[in-house]
Amino acid sequence: MKHMNHLLTIHETFETFTKHYGRGETAGLDGSFEQRLAQKYDGLSRRLREAGNYVAENPVDTATRSLRSVASEAGLAPATFSRLARTLDYDSFEQLREVMRRKIDRRVNSFADRADRLRHDHETGALDFFQAHQRACLTNLEALSGGIDADQLDATVDRLHRSRKVLVLGALGSTGIAEYMSYMANFLTDNWHMAGRMGASLGSGLTGLDENDTLIIVTKPPFARKVLLAAEVAKNNGAYVVVITDNHSCPALRHADSGFLVKTESPHFYSSYVATIFLVETIIGMLASRVGPEATTRIAEVENRNRRLEEVRDG
Repeated sequence: MKHMNHLLTIHETFETFTKHYGRGETAGLDGSFEQRLAQKYDGLSRRLREAGNYVAENPVDTATRSLRSVASEAGLAPATFSRLARTLDYDSFEQLREVMRRKIDRRVNSFADRADRLRHDHETGALDFFQAHQRACLTNLEALSGGIDADQLDATVDRLHRSRKVLVLGALGSTGIAEYMSYMANFLTDNWHMAGRMGASLGSGLTGLDENDTLIIVTKPPFARKVLLAAEVAKNNGAYVVVITDNHSCPALRHADSGFLVKTESPHFYSSYVATIFLVETIIGMLASRVGPEATTRIAEVENRNRRLEEVRDG
């Protein structure tokens, strides 16, 4: 009951701020806080990291309480939060607060809690899951569209195109996403490989990676330790590291040459990968344009061999 009351409080706070502040002046800043924090996280002092972590993890308190109350709760000086705002290129902490007012966090602490909430909402008729999930997915896609750095995306795809070898790694819920990405890329080229697939040694896949190669990691909380270690190993070997995650505090980001934060919010008991799949498909589509006519020839050959091997059938 306490958990449900907390969820209702968050929901009511969100509705209050949406009604009062609308979606006008801060729309251009929506979704930018975590991206800004991730980009500068390694260069922040310990205090500023603590302040950044607090804001990211407590958007409701940040949006609804005074600066003095927020600082007291975080155990930091109010000036620390003001410095954080300026460091992340906000005019003031109040401007940062405006962003948080539109990013009220309705996440719960575990998959089990989410599943319990879904059961309760179904029993009480409090949730139209189809509509709620649709809205969440669209919001995640809009945040990705509004927050992604187009130049960074272009540079990343260019690097993938130039790479001698591209290794793709995902674990837990991200395994299928990594496999799907590798599957699509293999229609275009033969230098993409799925790391640790079907029991293969992850160490053998990382062996020989150097500055000519790229490692792509897809990882969402809870982070798999082997994925975080792989990012470190690849970076130490000089490989270009791409990390796709949803949290600025993801440890793999400190080893990333290119990092993408993709929202996974959903009323579901599990994180939504809809926006992540969109980004993955976008990257492969952009890669196809880089490969040129050779891609068409290879795709036709792959399709022909699939038919001859009776892996697929027409009609």
